[in-house]
Amino acid sequence: MSDKKSRGMFDVGAKPDSNRIARAQAVLNIDANTALLIRQGKSPKGNIVEAAKIAATLGAKKTSDLIPYCHPIPLDYIKVQVSVKSQAIEVDVEVKSIWKTGVEMEALSGACIGALTIYDMLKPIDDKLFISSVKLVEKSGGIGQFATKEGNKIRAGVIVVSDSVAAGKRADKSGKLLVKALKNKSIDVVKNKVVPDDSSVIEELLIKYSDDLHLNLILTTGGTGLGLRDVTPEATRKVIEKEITGIVEGSRAYGQRRTPLSMLSRGVAGVRGKSLIINIPGSLNAVSESLDFLFPGLQHAFKMMEGHGH
Repeated sequence: MSDKKSRGMFDVGAKPDSNRIARAQAVLNIDANTALLIRQGKSPKGNIVEAAKIAATLGAKKTSDLIPYCHPIPLDYIKVQVSVKSQAIEVDVEVKSIWKTGVEMEALSGACIGALTIYDMLKPIDDKLFISSVKLVEKSGGIGQFATKEGNKIRAGVIVVSDSVAAGKRADKSGKLLVKALKNKSIDVVKNKVVPDDSSVIEELLIKYSDDLHLNLILTTGGTGLGLRDVTPEATRKVIEKEITGIVEGSRAYGQRRTPLSMLSRGVAGVRGKSLIINIPGSLNAVSESLDFLFPGLQHAFKMMEGHGH
């Protein structure tokens, strides 16, 4: 059955940048006499090695122009190697980028265009010439590599800080979204509670979740702004033992690219015992964006806290 709905490009806007590397190879089978002519510099259309290097580089750069659903990616590095053997020519293309999605298509496109360029240059002298393979040799990068493997279950607690929600004047939307998103990431949400903007109440609950329930992850949502009753950061600082400034700095920078209000969040993050505590703003967009930023890279923190190091 055909899929009549055109899906188009994937939306990668929520993904954070990360280092991406891919290497692809194309192989052309040639006659032994052709290899000899290449080494003697007698190819009728000139130096195939240098031409293939230029063509493969251009092919990698032009991938999004040639393949409709590929994203235009800022490429940081392209390396092309052309090896002439007795009965084959190998075109190896390595591509690097710090971006939201992988560069395997750029490496493959470069290898293909390099191989086709060689084919065009050698076809007048080699009737047996053909491209025998084009394959992805290796790829690496992406935040997915930091995801927790099965068996390392994360137990989490969610604290919604809001006077109006605690008093029943407003429905809890951010907390429910946070719980649902965590469960979708296979995280076991053990506790979920709404409390008012009261520093002592917040402190008491943070200590309970950490010291008594021994939760791996404690996320608060709300009370991180500039309002007179916003005290979540102050309460959190009183209970944590080690502050992790990089988490909230990175989260704010990630959010600032999407809204100019992210810089107004005062949330903090830190460790108490073996519990990681993170303040998230109270808006629905902030909750969604914070989780997009935090996972799965954040899961690496639990390995470090268990003594596995970096």
